[in-house]
Amino acid sequence: MLTTKIIGSRIVAARKNKNLSQAQLAEQLFISAQAVGKWERGESMPDMITFNRLADILHVDLNYFSENFAADDAIGLSPVSAVVPTLPKKRQWDMSGGNWSDADFSGLNNLEKKLSSSNFRNCEFQASVLSGLLLKGNNVEHCDFSGANLCHAQIEHSSLAKSSFRDSVLNNATVTGSEISRCDFSGANLSHVTFKSGGFSRNIAANAIWLHTSFLATQLTDVVFETDLEHCIFEHCGFKRIVFQKINIHQTFFKNNSLKGLTFVDCTADRMSYEFLKNGKVNLSGLSIAPEGNSKLSTAVTKH
Repeated sequence: MLTTKIIGSRIVAARKNKNLSQAQLAEQLFISAQAVGKWERGESMPDMITFNRLADILHVDLNYFSENFAADDAIGLSPVSAVVPTLPKKRQWDMSGGNWSDADFSGLNNLEKKLSSSNFRNCEFQASVLSGLLLKGNNVEHCDFSGANLCHAQIEHSSLAKSSFRDSVLNNATVTGSEISRCDFSGANLSHVTFKSGGFSRNIAANAIWLHTSFLATQLTDVVFETDLEHCIFEHCGFKRIVFQKINIHQTFFKNNSLKGLTFVDCTADRMSYEFLKNGKVNLSGLSIAPEGNSKLSTAVTKH
């Protein structure tokens, strides 16, 4: 019978075979080192999605964590020597550096750094688990990432155009030096996302979640914000035809010399946010100060 202790021993052995510390493995899985320690001591067990990621990171077949693996007699050895060259290798897929058109990758998991420097057009990635994904030097057009998990994704020096990210989860993603244009982020969770040194133009963001979202040195053009902003930052950005419509702006700071490209329609703001906006010489008609203790704090972030 395969117990949590045996699975823990296998994780230890495979991790040390890859010369990874608990902290390094935890970082690649976006979890705490304490969680890895609990697995290895047999106190808890990863879920199925995490097992897939473990197999990929440790370069073992998924069967390595099941009763079907034939090398159980090696588990009794010390963790350092339990796994030697006999570990089955997981076949690696790499789609970087290619040109992909009209392809359906929906439901794929754990691609991580395997899509960089590729061109994607009319491709499907619906409901894919792409957490930790690296897009570097990519051109993505007319693609569908609806419902995909893009947590901790890194998008660098890429172009994303006319693509759908409806209901996707992008928590803690970073977008650097990239142009994002005419994309649909309706219902997307954009909490803790950082947009830096790029462009964000003509994108739809109905019912998107803006919580601890940062725009740094970003050019924003033709965007309507229709859901509350909480603890967000707009710093050294350019604004052109940006509309905030019927929302509450809470603890959101605009650190710009000029905010002339902003328009407010029936919005409220807490006192601090209001003063930041006033200091930027923005037209404050359409914006009022929310009554003390009556600002709307969104609960929508729990949606994902």
